[in-house]
Amino acid sequence: MNDDTIRLVTIGRILRRRWRLLAVLAVAGALFGYGTSVLLLPPRYTAEASVLLPGQWEERELLTQVDIATSSAVVDRAAAALKWGTSGAELQKDVSAKADDGNIIKVSGTADTPERAQRLSDQLAQQFVTFATRIAGGSTDPAADTATEALRKQVAETNRRITDLADSADPGQTVEGVQARTELEGLRTGLQDAMKKLEEANPASAKASMVVMGPAPRPTGAAAPTRMQLTVGGALLFLLLAVIGHLAAARVSRRLRAEPEIAAALGSPFLGTVDVPGERHGHRPESHGSRARFRRLLGIDTPWDAPALQRSGDEAERRLRYRRVCARLRDQLPAPRRLLVVVPEGDEVARLAAGQLVAEASGDPRLRVVEVSVDRPIVPDRDTESGALAVLSAGSWTAGELAGIAEACADGGHELVGVVVAGTVRTRPTETADRLSDDATLTFAVHGHATGDPA
Repeated sequence: MNDDTIRLVTIGRILRRRWRLLAVLAVAGALFGYGTSVLLLPPRYTAEASVLLPGQWEERELLTQVDIATSSAVVDRAAAALKWGTSGAELQKDVSAKADDGNIIKVSGTADTPERAQRLSDQLAQQFVTFATRIAGGSTDPAADTATEALRKQVAETNRRITDLADSADPGQTVEGVQARTELEGLRTGLQDAMKKLEEANPASAKASMVVMGPAPRPTGAAAPTRMQLTVGGALLFLLLAVIGHLAAARVSRRLRAEPEIAAALGSPFLGTVDVPGERHGHRPESHGSRARFRRLLGIDTPWDAPALQRSGDEAERRLRYRRVCARLRDQLPAPRRLLVVVPEGDEVARLAAGQLVAEASGDPRLRVVEVSVDRPIVPDRDTESGALAVLSAGSWTAGELAGIAEACADGGHELVGVVVAGTVRTRPTETADRLSDDATLTFAVHGHATGDPA
């Protein structure tokens, strides 16, 4: 199996075993995104107006017009015309422009309402056309327009008078008549060439006639990011952070899983592994209080990265493991064989395994079970015991916590004679009620906590 497959399986395991917690975090992320949209990013609307640039335009010229459309000169004029009490510098961040196909410049305005966005884009397009026409020499000055139009009228009047003179000239074929008509036609051609050169001398005038292609459509939806986008984005962000947090925590986790590591942390020989029947969620820590109930409600009271439960054999095979551990203890301990069985507090699997071990020992060796807190481990002082036996589940405790239990045993005068690791397995569905009666016996075989009196 490659690394990618392992990662997908791991993520699937997180989603399957932590779905309650992930659901709560997703809801919290959605609320965070919604609150952000209300308090920090209220809805904004964008309207867009189109300006047509007739004639032939190069790409660099279009880019220049885009810069002009969003320049401070144009935006300042638009702000003054709108009379919203905002300066051009404040509106600068709310306007934009881009060059589209077909020599079209699209100017956009963003505001907090659709009406204001429409007015802003329309005013920006109008001021852009006015300013661009003026700097291109398109004659927005009325005096210049009047002079140009008067010149055209004079040229047309002159052409008409030339035509009249040519018609009134001697229609005969005299040399003087022909010469007069020739000179008049030359004068007419000269005037036409002069006007043509005058028009060609100002080529920007043909490009200056920009046209606003109607009012900007009123926007019907908010601009991105919308409230829905922020809400969904917040939920996905929290969900992603939760998955990453689980992966990071598993990577840096110091909980011991291998039996040799557990035995080395306790400084005691490993005696064997025993099985506790039951489903994964059947053995939860029996902690009480609001915090424990909250952890059970979210499903975080059990490790998510615990390996999948293996299917065990029948009841006889499981009891055989316990008997072998008891046999090793009898071979190792001198008579009378008395042992203190130390179980970490909250380790329900280890507690059930210790009870089964007591039942299978049948008094040889004689076992007394105590639960020891891993935060402040205290073990009863030695009475008639020959040592202590540690029973715990794998993947639940760190090396430091196990070392604390070993030190507590030493302080109480108990020598750790061995370590037994318990694991939960799935039982066969065909097993009978014999196991249930054995479990009832185990419940009565388990004794109290470390503060109880010795047996």
